[in-house]
Amino acid sequence: MPRISQEQKRLNRAKIVSAAGEGFRARGIDGIGLDEVMKAAGMTHGAFYNHFSSKDALVLEVLRQGFTDSLDALATIREAHPRSARAALHEMVDGYLTARHRDHPEAGCASAALVSDAGRHGAAAQAEYQSGLAGFFSDLADMLLDRARQDGAELDPRRAREQAIGLFSQMVGALVVSRAIAEVDAGLSDKVLAVNRRQLKQT
Repeated sequence: MPRISQEQKRLNRAKIVSAAGEGFRARGIDGIGLDEVMKAAGMTHGAFYNHFSSKDALVLEVLRQGFTDSLDALATIREAHPRSARAALHEMVDGYLTARHRDHPEAGCASAALVSDAGRHGAAAQAEYQSGLAGFFSDLADMLLDRARQDGAELDPRRAREQAIGLFSQMVGALVVSRAIAEVDAGLSDKVLAVNRRQLKQT
């Protein structure tokens, strides 16, 4: 039987992480088993252990990759608005608090879809989530400092970090609340998104 190349092994691992990421975000970490993950990745259950020692190890990788992808998306937004941090912040908020993002958690931000799971899955998962948060808080604080400079205003870095924490927490909270009621009160769910979009762009 031919040996799998290192490149193919890397690709297979990425397929597992991608399939698990979609499944975890859509149904929760405890809502999908390894059999389903591996089937979605197009591999057998036994092949899982060629890449990960346990489901817990996979969870950590999914959290890590989820935040990496989200931070890469934020970087793309910033690059699209090199002269206007305000425009970048508005695009971020408008893109995050949408009905599409609400209705498709499997393709969305891990920070919102897996927030409760991270809290329930022990210190290692929480540490991985915290690491992702640190990246977001840092990048958002930089954007807020850039906006202040471009507006000719003064903003202390400590205050910028506080604002970044509040901004991110409000975005995630609004998305989670809108998802919690989307099927029973679509109008209110849409309102939650719209109100928070408006408020966040006024801060």
